[in-house]
Amino acid sequence: MSVIQDIVAMVEEKDAGQPEFHQAVREVMSSLEPTVERHPDFVKYKIYERIVVPDRAVIFRVPWVDDKGEVQVNRGYRVQFNGAIGPYKGGLRFHPSVNLSVIKFLGFEQIFKNSLTTLPMGGGKGGSDFDPKGKSDMEVMRFCQAFMRELYRHIGPDTDVPAGDIGVGGREIGYLYGYYKKIVNEHTGVLTGKGMDYGGSLIRPEATGYGAVFFAAEMLATRGQEVKGKVAAVSASGNVAQYTVEKLDQMGARVITLSDSDGTIVDEAGIDAKKLAFVLDLKNTRRGRIKEYAEAHKGVKYYEGKNVWDVIREQGLKVDLAFPSAHENEIDSANAAALIDNGCYCISEGANMPSTMDAIETYREKKILFAPAKAANAGGVATSGLEMSQNSLRLFWPRAEVEERLRYIMKDIHRNCLEAAEAYGSPGDYVAGANIAGFLKVANAMLAYGIV
Repeated sequence: MSVIQDIVAMVEEKDAGQPEFHQAVREVMSSLEPTVERHPDFVKYKIYERIVVPDRAVIFRVPWVDDKGEVQVNRGYRVQFNGAIGPYKGGLRFHPSVNLSVIKFLGFEQIFKNSLTTLPMGGGKGGSDFDPKGKSDMEVMRFCQAFMRELYRHIGPDTDVPAGDIGVGGREIGYLYGYYKKIVNEHTGVLTGKGMDYGGSLIRPEATGYGAVFFAAEMLATRGQEVKGKVAAVSASGNVAQYTVEKLDQMGARVITLSDSDGTIVDEAGIDAKKLAFVLDLKNTRRGRIKEYAEAHKGVKYYEGKNVWDVIREQGLKVDLAFPSAHENEIDSANAAALIDNGCYCISEGANMPSTMDAIETYREKKILFAPAKAANAGGVATSGLEMSQNSLRLFWPRAEVEERLRYIMKDIHRNCLEAAEAYGSPGDYVAGANIAGFLKVANAMLAYGIV
C-alpha cells in the first residue's frame, strides 16, 4: 500500500467506531497522493501521520438543572486538532448527534479550511449532545454556563477561539461569552459571533452564506457565467441558509427551496426579500417550523419528512445551482445523480461535508462545478478571523469594508484551489485543489517546528 493508504488504514484501526472521522480522513488524504513524491521530507518526518492525530481532545461532563428543577447531564467536547499556523479556531455545535467522531471530523476539516483563508488560524471544534430545540431561554442559559465552567480552562484569545455552529447562535454565544467574562474577569476576543454591542463584527452572521455564494460566482465566472438569472436550491433554514438566500437574491438568482428537520418547502415564485424576512422571524425569533412558511404563502408546496434533495429527485425540480446547508451526508449518490440530471451544474457546500463520498465522485465524473465545504463555507471562519483582528486592535470596521474583505478572501481561496489543482495534476478539480492548498501551508509549518 501507499503511504496515504497506510495512514487511512491506521486511522480506521486506531480510531475504530468513528465513521464520520474516517470519512473526512479518506476524503482529504486521498487527494494528497500527488504530494508524497514531491515532498519526501513530509514522509521522512511523518507529517501525514501526525496531521491525522489531534494535538489534544478534551471530553467532559456538563451537569445542569432544567426548569423543573431536575438535574440533567450532557457530554461536552473540545478537540484542538492542529495549531501549527495559529490559535485553534472552530465552532461549537449543540445537537443530539454530537459525539467524538463528529467533533474530530469537524476539527480535521477545520485545519484545511482555516489554512485556505490565508489567516493565521489553527483547526479545532467542540460542542455537546445538548439539544437547545424546545428548551427555554433560562434552560439554554444554565446549560451554556455549565458548559463554560469547564471549557474556559482550555480556551483563550491566543490559544483557542471558539465560535458558533449548529445549535449555537447569537443567544448561545451571548450566554457563553458572558459567563467566560465573569469567570476570567477579562474582556477579550475569546469567542466570535458575538453581538455587535460587545465586540462582534458586522457581516459575521451572514458570512458563511455570503461566502458560499461568492465562491459559486467565482466558479461560474470560469465558464463565462454569472449568478444572475439562475434558479437555486438551498437546504436548511438556519443561519447559513438564510444568508445564502439573501445574497443569491441580491445577485439576481431565484431561490425555490428551504427545509428543516420536519420537511421541505418549494416556492417556485422564489423566496424574495419579504418572504426571507418571514423566515428570519420564524426561525430566529419564534423558533417555529418551516411548514408555517407554506401555510402563510400561496402556491407553496410542503413535503413532510423529505429533505430538499429527495424532493428534487422525486418531483423532478429543475435547478441550476445547489447550496447544501444543513448537515453532513445530506446528499447521497442517488440524489447527486438526480440533481445533475435535473440541470444542476454548480454546487457550493454551505454545510460541513454535506455530500457523501459517492456523491462527490458523481460530481467529479460529470465534471460539474463543485466546491467542497472547506473552500466554499470558509467565509464564516474567515470573518471570525476578521472579528478576532478587530478585537485585538480595539477597532470596528464598517459593513462595506468587512464584506469587501470577505469577498477578497473567497476570491483568494478560489484562486489558490485552482492553482494547487493545476500544479499537482488535477486541473479544475476543486476537491483536490482545496485539500492540497490547505495541507501544504500547515505541513510546511509543522516541518519548520521540528518534532513537536
